[in-house]
Amino acid sequence: MLKILVSDNLSEKGLGIFKSQSDFSVDVNTKLTPDELRAAIKDYDALIIRSGTKVTRDIIEAADKLKVIGRAGVGIDNVDVEAASKKGIIVMNTPGGNTIATAEHTMSLILACARNIPQADASLREGKWDRKTYRGVELYNKTLGIIGVGRIGTEVAKRARAFDMKIIAYDPFLSPERAMQLDIQLADLDEVLSTADFITVHTPLTDDTKHLLNESAFKKMKKGVRIINCARGGIVDEAALLAAIEEGKVAGAAFDVYEKEPPGDLPIIRSSKVVTTPHLGAATEEAQDTVAVEVAYQVVDALLDKGIRNAVNFPSVSGEVMKKIGPYFELAEKLGGLLGQLIDADIKEVKIKYQGEVTAYELSPLTIAVLRGLMLPVLQETVNYVNASVIAKERGIKVIEVKTDEVEEFANMIFVEVTAGKQTMNAMGSLYADRKPRIVKIDGYYVDVVPSGYMIVIRNLDKPGIVGQIGTILGKYGINIAGMTFGRETPGGEAITVLNVDGSVSQEAQQELGKAQHIKCLKVIKI
Repeated sequence: MLKILVSDNLSEKGLGIFKSQSDFSVDVNTKLTPDELRAAIKDYDALIIRSGTKVTRDIIEAADKLKVIGRAGVGIDNVDVEAASKKGIIVMNTPGGNTIATAEHTMSLILACARNIPQADASLREGKWDRKTYRGVELYNKTLGIIGVGRIGTEVAKRARAFDMKIIAYDPFLSPERAMQLDIQLADLDEVLSTADFITVHTPLTDDTKHLLNESAFKKMKKGVRIINCARGGIVDEAALLAAIEEGKVAGAAFDVYEKEPPGDLPIIRSSKVVTTPHLGAATEEAQDTVAVEVAYQVVDALLDKGIRNAVNFPSVSGEVMKKIGPYFELAEKLGGLLGQLIDADIKEVKIKYQGEVTAYELSPLTIAVLRGLMLPVLQETVNYVNASVIAKERGIKVIEVKTDEVEEFANMIFVEVTAGKQTMNAMGSLYADRKPRIVKIDGYYVDVVPSGYMIVIRNLDKPGIVGQIGTILGKYGINIAGMTFGRETPGGEAITVLNVDGSVSQEAQQELGKAQHIKCLKVIKI
């Protein structure tokens, strides 16, 4: 008997799918504390959650039988995916189930913010007839700035066009051709900030997007702008937004998500110019049923060995194939992850070349792994092994796959070249005798890099003392160097230095390192 624990509210349609399986036993307990969940999880084969349950490393380590964690929804920031992966637990989500509901809620908040609907409603209920105070603005002929044009951002754009709004968007993975098809003006972030009358965010919460709309960003915006966030709490700096509202720069805002949920006595909620809802973006009957049914079928199939869909940490291939290509799969994703963090511009083309023994295997899963690794730093949990190719196609990214049996420099090799704007960057990886992935070239420079953890990639001149400078600065900030490799074309010329370090690198350390003599630029990468 396979045991399933449902720890967050799930619609009856989803529960019914589990209960219809004679080999399944389902327990629903939505009031477990973290300690209670850690004690109970050891008896279950699958855990079904929404946003309420935090599946921490401690809970995963206590899960002796757990095979699958199913998230009824998109976000998996409440799951320690790394810990689950190390223990062989599949983590899956339902990336498309909430799209329409969230897009519609975004438009509702845009309209409510533009016309002061909640404030006017509350005033009228108090017996007042105050038409002047709550005079609003029209959406017609206004510019909507969309940050992140994935599924939800695309649907918001479609609906905004029905109001004759002009659409300008920033998305590093949206090609000009795809933007033209969507009737969207593609721009850099600063242009969106300075041009838009309304700005709505639809990105995951990452290190790069945390407080993306901050004090500096608000200063770039036009006076009277309105801000909407139905994506993730923390993308907008709530304190900076409140200050911008109070000084008159921002005319209004509408929030469905918050840095802390429930937000408690949050100052911005008390502002008369802010419309708030309690994380209702996906809270429609249709969306709840859709994600519950999707996750139920996915988990049932995974437990019964009928296939894996929408897994964020496992490809949709058979176990037998994965045994053969597993090391290459890891190498492919890490090559993509490296380039995805080194590239700054909009990606237009990805060329992947396979050489040597790797060509004996089915290559499409490896290409998917490269694409997921490439897009993961920006798109986070919205991209997985199932939809990576689809997302690349939606954004107009051209993918070229080449294979050759000829052995050149290495017995096996994966070469990835990314064209983004006017920039082209490449990296080559191979498996050593221990079958562990190594990065062996970056932009033509020979290196020997273990692609794991935090890495610092430095462009520098090959001059005496460069190593001492780097070590001294990192030592000053308590950053331990675990490994170091160098690559150069000619003595004294352009070079590349790659360091593996034992932890994160602060902004202060990065800034000081970037100002050091003979260092041209650097990037901190996390693989």
